[in-house]
Amino acid sequence: MLSFEEKLKIIESFPELQRKDVSLKRVNFHYNDSVFDKKIVVQHLHPNGNGFVYAGNLQNYEVNEKGFVNIRDFSEADLRRIVNESIQSLSANSPLARENAIIGEGQEKRWVNDEGQTLLLVLEDEWWNVYSGLNLEAAFGSYDEAEDYLFEEGFRLQ
Repeated sequence: MLSFEEKLKIIESFPELQRKDVSLKRVNFHYNDSVFDKKIVVQHLHPNGNGFVYAGNLQNYEVNEKGFVNIRDFSEADLRRIVNESIQSLSANSPLARENAIIGEGQEKRWVNDEGQTLLLVLEDEWWNVYSGLNLEAAFGSYDEAEDYLFEEGFRLQ
């Protein structure tokens, strides 16, 4: 198990993270450029070696109810990997982040064509908007109109 100092040194090597000392000698690290409200990447890193990294947007990690993974027994390579992946998942460069920034709290449906291209159909302020990546392709007053357009363009509901 890595010591507190070793974990601290590894996490501090990520220049995009900002250290925030909290109670009981614990340390949090924030990613202020996050495209989400979620900004904490490392939470409650404690002198006993315990701590958590946000992995709520990541696959292949067992997370708690708040989306964090306990890093007590992580190796240096594993800690670097999860911190990097966490930052990327909160970054504007992440496809997931871009998609979540568009969807927000809206209702969405994913449409795909035979070439593997994907469009998102999102209900926003009573309009059904069709997005290709971050680009708004079309807007419709009803779901049926949007559905007709997508079928005509060769897309099907995924």
